[in-house]
Amino acid sequence: MRRRAVAVGVCSAVAALGLSACGLVHGGSGQGSASPTSWGGRTLVVWLMKGDDQQAWMTAVRSEFGRAYPGAKVDFEVQDWNGIEQKVTDALAQLNPPDVIDIGNTQTPFYAANGGLLQLTPYLAELGASGWTKSMNASAVFQGKQYAAPWYAGNRVVMYNKLLWKKAGLGAAPQTLQEWEDDLARLQNTAGVSSALWLPGQNWYAFDGFLQDQGAPIVQRVDGAWAGDLESPAGLRAAAVFKKLQAYGHAPTDGTEAGQATVFAKGDVGCMIAMGYEGAQVTAANPGLNNQIGWFPIPGAKAGQPAKTFLGGSDLTISQNTANKELAVGFLKVALDDANEALMARSSGFLPNRASLYPALAGNAYAQAAAKSVPYAGYTPLLPGWGNVETTPNPVITLFLTPYLKGKDPVVAAQAADAELTRRLGWN
Repeated sequence: MRRRAVAVGVCSAVAALGLSACGLVHGGSGQGSASPTSWGGRTLVVWLMKGDDQQAWMTAVRSEFGRAYPGAKVDFEVQDWNGIEQKVTDALAQLNPPDVIDIGNTQTPFYAANGGLLQLTPYLAELGASGWTKSMNASAVFQGKQYAAPWYAGNRVVMYNKLLWKKAGLGAAPQTLQEWEDDLARLQNTAGVSSALWLPGQNWYAFDGFLQDQGAPIVQRVDGAWAGDLESPAGLRAAAVFKKLQAYGHAPTDGTEAGQATVFAKGDVGCMIAMGYEGAQVTAANPGLNNQIGWFPIPGAKAGQPAKTFLGGSDLTISQNTANKELAVGFLKVALDDANEALMARSSGFLPNRASLYPALAGNAYAQAAAKSVPYAGYTPLLPGWGNVETTPNPVITLFLTPYLKGKDPVVAAQAADAELTRRLGWN
């Protein structure tokens, strides 16, 4: 890091003399191709979030990058999620930031609005953007410009206990919301089932999916500013659907999904809305459920069209102030090529950024179910200030959903949440 800081200082001095040698020192102009030896001594710093540091993927990318840019090295630095938004914000404001940063996909608008990210629009063709899944790429675009590259994503689907499903006399997975409700009613009346569906009342990302599915915008533009809009008819319908489903079990109305795998592992829960890694947590806690877990997309109103869900994942970005722009773009090309995208999918269990690579998910029942939902998946509002809304306590669930589940008038609860959303969206 010290060597890079010195190089920046040297370039500042050279610039003051009216010289143009910095392109040779940094390779940051992105113009032309370097000779095989010109990358010697250059190190590209890449921040990866904890959990994204898949060793097989890192080894493959480092090796391929080294062949493409002889002499250059990649330094992967793993970051913890706690406090990461402020840490990235501070880093992007520096003259020598990390060159490439792995960010949560809904954070792209925030960093882009602050001017910290390099616009990738000029590089879309060489990055293979034409094959990116449309829904996955939506998080990487801000105000019509590309500021990130979608890396991987995952969405919530239904995990079910095959033993209880069979005991209830249920066959194929439900194709519509009504069929799912019918199955839940049957499960609830089956001996040995404590909860047909385990759905905690503060499972925010599950609820966001229902909001999307009902067409609820969550926010609206009022007099040039963003304001809450949960009291819209669509917002109220989403809450009603959630409440009806939540009643098919005994999950707490004021609890989150944290620890729900432990509950499922007891063997008396019919199904729950979950991520793929929770299946592994269940079988680790109860090996008797090995090969007894199934998955299907959250059903929508119509057969063949799963419900919309929240699509969480990670994007890869390049710092606006990188001194290694050409290397950083080259890193993205390597990291996102077919071989490495497929490897990341196999290693992480999440979905690659293009459907053509879904065969890499063979044998992963969760991912195969999730892939069916991806075309219908979406996000929380992609606004620079949205992170303020999700700061604990999240008013969408604490002021609207949970109070409604406990009996409060839904309109009154929605109005209270909307007022807080409006206040938080106005924070600078």
